[in-house]
Amino acid sequence: MLHAVILAGGSGTRFWPASTRARPKQLLSIAPGSNETLIAAAVRRIAPLCAPERILVATGAHLVEATRRELPGLPPGAFLGEPVPRNTAPCIAWAASLLARRDPEATVMVLPSDHHVGDEPAFLAALKIAVRSAERAITTIGITPTSAETGYGYIESGEEFADGVQSVVRFVEKPDKTRAEEYLAGGRHYWNSGMFFFRAAALLDAVRRHLPELHAGLERIERAAERGPDAERSETELVFPSLPSISIDYGIMERESPLHVVRASFGWSDLGSWQSAWELAPKDASGNAADPNALLVDARGNLVRDLRSGEKSRPIAVLGVNDLCVIETEDATLVVPRDRAQDVRMLVEALERRHKL
Repeated sequence: MLHAVILAGGSGTRFWPASTRARPKQLLSIAPGSNETLIAAAVRRIAPLCAPERILVATGAHLVEATRRELPGLPPGAFLGEPVPRNTAPCIAWAASLLARRDPEATVMVLPSDHHVGDEPAFLAALKIAVRSAERAITTIGITPTSAETGYGYIESGEEFADGVQSVVRFVEKPDKTRAEEYLAGGRHYWNSGMFFFRAAALLDAVRRHLPELHAGLERIERAAERGPDAERSETELVFPSLPSISIDYGIMERESPLHVVRASFGWSDLGSWQSAWELAPKDASGNAADPNALLVDARGNLVRDLRSGEKSRPIAVLGVNDLCVIETEDATLVVPRDRAQDVRMLVEALERRHKL
């Protein structure tokens, strides 16, 4: 059977002040033209492929209740609460171990909870191809690049098989502008979507070979599970902090062979910052993406959002400024140049040092 793991553990610091550690971006409605939270959209999109009882949502233990409220259609057992954050490799391997226990023949798709998909039929078509490919090798989806983006990791492709499936030559870290332009012109590199497809048994075998310390920790949890849910929960809380903190890309994908990549194009964005929100939003003739009650005079290329509740909302007026993000919430106001939107996390770090968060 096909199972899904939705990764929902991020803190979303680049979407401050809307996103906080108690309510990260996957729990917000920040996609253009939608009042749906990002995580609700992520679960809804895969409904044609995966029933609710075969979905796991992996998040931080402190976010389980808030996440459950956003997904009332999922059963209580659908939520995995990580005792501490240990990056994506332990999280995905833990979920795969649990699914393999439930269904030894499980095929698993791992999907982010906080991305935007513009063309959902094309998205589902790509997922179906990737699921079939996962029967032969661990598979990912590579997004056909539309620009020389320096904010994404890339996947270099090789031999081509059927249905747009290719071998993976290597994963590439975020490039500089010159290298990104070379990737765009060469046609062999795709944006790394962070989506993975595999047989649970195959992923766990890769963990055993490449991350033996993680594999040993998972085996401890599995042995505890044989003694019952309370023993499993207690052992998980004990083991998880000792697991290596490493991403699935570094820990498994860059070491595993063969790997497959499905090239796809479905209006994808990782919604990585307020700049991404501006890029995706509808704009006026001056390139402004603003709320209807915003007032803009002699202003171009701005993102203006008032995210306060309706009775507290009031017009935001900007005059004679260009290329800014102006974001207001009940707790704070952010003004930042769009080309510095990736640096918003610096403000979060500064506020944490001042004990204001």
